[in-house]
Amino acid sequence: MKVQLAGQGKNEFLHKAGPFGTVKALRTNPTVTQDLSINPRLAKILEQVAVKKELIVALANSNVKEMLEMWFTNIKRAGISNYLVVALDDSIENFCKSNDVPVYRRDPNDGIDNIGKTGGNHAVSGLKFRVLREFLQLGYSVLLSDIDIIFFQNPFNYLYRDSDIESMSDGHNNMTAYGFNDVFDEPSMGWARYAHTMRIWVYNSGFFFIRPTIPSIELLDRVAGRLSREPKSWDQAVFNEELFFPSHPGYEGLHASKRTMDIYLFMNSKVLFKTVRKDAHLRQLKPVIVHLNYHPDKSDRLKAVIEFYVNGKQNALEHFPDGSE
Repeated sequence: MKVQLAGQGKNEFLHKAGPFGTVKALRTNPTVTQDLSINPRLAKILEQVAVKKELIVALANSNVKEMLEMWFTNIKRAGISNYLVVALDDSIENFCKSNDVPVYRRDPNDGIDNIGKTGGNHAVSGLKFRVLREFLQLGYSVLLSDIDIIFFQNPFNYLYRDSDIESMSDGHNNMTAYGFNDVFDEPSMGWARYAHTMRIWVYNSGFFFIRPTIPSIELLDRVAGRLSREPKSWDQAVFNEELFFPSHPGYEGLHASKRTMDIYLFMNSKVLFKTVRKDAHLRQLKPVIVHLNYHPDKSDRLKAVIEFYVNGKQNALEHFPDGSE
């Protein structure tokens, strides 16, 4: 007897279960068939930029020009060549070209162009779920990056590539990042007062690696669809709800495999400012990236992070508070 993998059109033989403790389910879904007809112009760019069909992608408009310059300057310093800026306006396209930064400008699209040219951080962030679909259909894996991120090492050397999604976490320690059993106490229930719940801090939708698989594309479609129907929704909340909510009556959950990135290699700014900078041992670690996702004073902190990790200024982070003032 054979079983067909949904959406793949491939037949796979069913297998008998092995001895106790040896059985392991499939985590790495097969990639989609490359469809160059989707966007031949983008396909040519990706062929030149990508390494082993993988690349970093960031979306940017003129509102974030200063941070974008810090972003690609540190990518170049880290020796990373496979990256691409999706320019959302003429100014950013010209700025990238003048700085020898690989850039792609989409064909005109009123819905995307209006948000891309004038939108704030959250509005622009939501566009990525529509933009990335073509990259996946063309057969490329994408490491999506916000531009409030500094690269210190090549992230492709630290990916597992065993899941549809590998994402950095908003968690600030092992429990919050990787999950824990949280006990809810309801005294009125007497003997059954304690209810066990499973908790995990959300994935950060500003930095994740996504492979070109059917579940990955379904995730993009689900998130983009909900954001268009629910314009007040936050893209990161929707991203996590679609990834984690299970099937239940009236709802069919997404069957995507996922992996949480190491919080000390792919470091959010809460981890850095609350924990790492105060710990003599952790201060010696060299992260792959630092993401200033927890702090609104991004530019000043980004510059200080560069001073600390690149220029070795040991007191560069000291004058900042843990959180925002």
